[in-house]
Amino acid sequence: MFERFTKDARDVVRGAYVRCEEAGERRIGPEHLLLALLDGERGRGASALTALGLGAERRAAVREGLLEARRRAGLSRSDADALAGLGIDVAEVVARVEEAHGVGALAGVRRGGRVAFGREAKGVLEQALRMAVAHRDRHIGDEHLLLALAVRPGVWGECLADHGVTYEGLLGVLYGGGVAEAS
Repeated sequence: MFERFTKDARDVVRGAYVRCEEAGERRIGPEHLLLALLDGERGRGASALTALGLGAERRAAVREGLLEARRRAGLSRSDADALAGLGIDVAEVVARVEEAHGVGALAGVRRGGRVAFGREAKGVLEQALRMAVAHRDRHIGDEHLLLALAVRPGVWGECLADHGVTYEGLLGVLYGGGVAEAS
């Protein structure tokens, strides 16, 4: 599958693998792909992030947002808000679990085993392929991975949107806004 990926997109995939291993996890998730994209300094995806005001300092804030969500067992802020409406204080739950079991206990770190793509990360890769096809691009680039992350629901898209990087904004920067929709 990766033969259609540009060098920059393959670098993102390799970076996601490294990020996953560094975190002690066995499943590459969309957050690992986003972290690898944030590390990028070249490519259309990196250029689009910069054009939307996500320079080095603001990229660090996105990383922090992802790490904070990881501490909440992957719950997004909107998930935490929904639980708060039911009387469940996620911050309090996290604090109690970490008090008893250590910081990051809900992150689900598992040592050992082979690293592989998780279901959600595979979905991002499939969405990136659909993005490339919809835009009549012959290859899948890091920009298609970024578009797929921005359009799919989850913590990764929420962290990007919190910092002004939306699917629509990316389309505007990458394609001038007038493009086909990929679903």
